[in-house]
Order: sequence, then structure tokens, then C-alpha cells
Amino acid sequence: MRVFAAFFMLAHGSALSDDYRQSTEALLAGETMAISYSGFRAGQHPDRGNGAVNPSDAEILEDLQILVAHDLTLLRLYDAKENSATTLRLIRENELPITVLLGIWLDAEVSNHEGCDWLDEPIPESKLALNILQNAEEIQRGIELAREYDDIVVAVNVGNEALVSWNDHMVTLENVINYVVQVQAAVDQPVTVADNYEWWIKDGAPLAAVVDFLGVHTYPIWEDKSIEEGLTFTIENIQGVHAALPDKPIVILEAGWPTTAIEYPEQANEANQRRYFQEMSTWAEQTNTTVFFFEAFDEPWKGNPAAPNGAEKHWGLFFVDRTAKAVLQ
Repeated sequence: MRVFAAFFMLAHGSALSDDYRQSTEALLAGETMAISYSGFRAGQHPDRGNGAVNPSDAEILEDLQILVAHDLTLLRLYDAKENSATTLRLIRENELPITVLLGIWLDAEVSNHEGCDWLDEPIPESKLALNILQNAEEIQRGIELAREYDDIVVAVNVGNEALVSWNDHMVTLENVINYVVQVQAAVDQPVTVADNYEWWIKDGAPLAAVVDFLGVHTYPIWEDKSIEEGLTFTIENIQGVHAALPDKPIVILEAGWPTTAIEYPEQANEANQRRYFQEMSTWAEQTNTTVFFFEAFDEPWKGNPAAPNGAEKHWGLFFVDRTAKAVLQ
């Protein structure tokens, strides 16, 4: 029997007023500020079709110890593959005070080449068919990890931005709902799906009826907002989700600010990241909202290899060499 009623009781106020506030039971693992973590360093990357190059045990352990030292002890992992399994094992073996939102990654089951700017041609049907099989395997891995590490995994996320209109790994809403139901039937932890705030507002009602809480992404800088507008824009996003879907708690599964970005050279810097993090921290405490700040460490594998100063590579609270940025100094 699922036992989430107390955890997910939401204190409703006026959804679009300044006093919007959740009950403390809506916090994930009792935390407000949490962190997204992958851990891929220079020359490392997840599987992009030719196998992954994962960090070593020693490198992951170093990362985890750095995060604990900075009181970042609730982590979001994005898949149920080897890197995540190693992270969970090292947390247990070293008795680290870390809890985890475990991810289950879903690859494309539909070719979204007409909606995604960087898909130049349709994904072959053979690849989509293979992805469906691999997604089934990933679901099973996630279930097994959630069961094995039930003392560490506090929730499970099924799919990351697999529904929003511009993605390159589209999965139908019906299939995502079926995957959520499958995972819920197999694990004791609450289960959610991560997607953009606008998708939840416009299209999220059928999925909201199934998940245990809403996993929301919000990125002011990607929508040309200045740092002065950053917090206000984020609050508007979350209040909009709550107004549309008032019966489920909200956890922000991604919100961040890059420190370097050729796309936004005047707005992407350490001072603005520090301001946004601090403002989000205060708001999270005031509203009892868990916020997974994106992300722990810069990841040079992301984005365009020919654009080393592209925003995708520079969201970390730490540089890729593991030195802290201004936000944590």
C-alpha cells in the first residue's frame, strides 16, 4: 500500500498571490535546496550511441564528499544506468548523508523532427523501435535500483523533458503515463515526471492525475529574462502550474543560472548565479518548495563541441576542475 498521503498534503492558498505556500509535508526528504548531479568530467560523457565514458569510483566519491561539505545532500540523478548505480553504491558504502531522486531516462519513441530545431531529419523507425525496448530495460533498472537502495532513493522520476514540444526524445503522453503507473506499482517511493512549467500548465492535467507530485523545470535566462526578473519569473511559472493543477504538490526539478554563455553574455556570470541561487533559497524556505538547482559541476560534454562558451556547459556551482564558484565561496 502506498503511504504518501501525509507527505503530499498541500496547504492551498490563493494560487496567484504572494502568500502561496506549501505544507512542509510537500518537501522532498525535508530539503529545500537540492542539486542536480551527473559528474561527467572533461573527456567523459553518457552513452550517446557508442557507449558511455563514466567517471571513476574515486572521482564520484570526491564529488559526493564535496557536495556533502557544502550541505548539498539531496541529489537528482538522471538515469538508472551504470553511473547512477555506482553513485548509489558509493553513498551506501561510505555511509554518506545523501538522499537521491533517481531518474529513469526515456529515449525517443516518436520522431519529433518537425518540432525540434536540432533534429535535421526523421529518426528512423528502426531506431524508435529499439528505443522502446531500451526504455523498457531502463524502467526495469530504475525499479531495481529504487528497491535495492530504498534507504537512499526518496523518489523516482520517469522521463526528463520527453513531452515538451521542442525536445529530441519525444514519448507519447499515453506511454509516459503507462510507465509511471508501472513504476508506482513496483516501488514504494513517490513517482513523478520532469517537464517544462508551460507544458504542465497547458497539457499536464492527465499526467498530474497520476503522478505523486509535479516535477517542474523553470529557466528564466532561456526566456531572455534578466537577473532582476529571474526570481519573479520563476515564481510566476510555479504559481501558474499550481493554479492549473492545484491538487498536487510541486517540486522544482531544475532551475539554474549559467556563469558563461555566448547566448547571453551580459547575464551569464558568477554574480548573477549567486544572486539567483540565494533568492531561490529564500523563496524555497518561505514556500516549503524543494528546488533542485541545476547543476553541481560544469559539464564540457554538453552542447556544441565547437562552442566551448555555450551555456549548456556552464551551469555548475563548481567548475569542471571542482573548484567552487562565487555562489559557494
